[in-house]
Amino acid sequence: MDITHRIKQFDELNAAELYGLLKLRSEVFVVEQNCVFLDQDDKDQQCHHLLLFADGTLAAYCRLLPAGLSYPEVSIGRVVTSPAFRGTGLGRKVMELAIGYCNELFGNHIIRIGAQTYALAFYASLGFTAQGDTYDEDGIEHVEMTLPPAG
Repeated sequence: MDITHRIKQFDELNAAELYGLLKLRSEVFVVEQNCVFLDQDDKDQQCHHLLLFADGTLAAYCRLLPAGLSYPEVSIGRVVTSPAFRGTGLGRKVMELAIGYCNELFGNHIIRIGAQTYALAFYASLGFTAQGDTYDEDGIEHVEMTLPPAG
């Protein structure tokens, strides 16, 4: 499998990239998870978008949010792996890249995420620790997690 990635600010995305990432987010977050919510939350325009491709097909994605947009800290959101590529390690790969790019783009700071509770062990394996109680977001249990600065 040939793995490549692109990191782009919103205004740098071409129409096909934007369509692909929105389609993947809708496929998983709206259809698969049966979650009715407005995915286009007016934050995308201020984010960096990380697209991971396997053999030219969008396989995983996430967005990198500057501090102050969703949380006081830098954050990673909309983490998604295409159902066709689950179990291949690409979810881990996109998160490892995202952590590296957060440090490169925003500095070596705490990274905060809002994790779906079923994925807590996955994020913990990347160094994130749970902070606080679970909460309901659009009908799905979440918990905030943080990753300390590198080093």
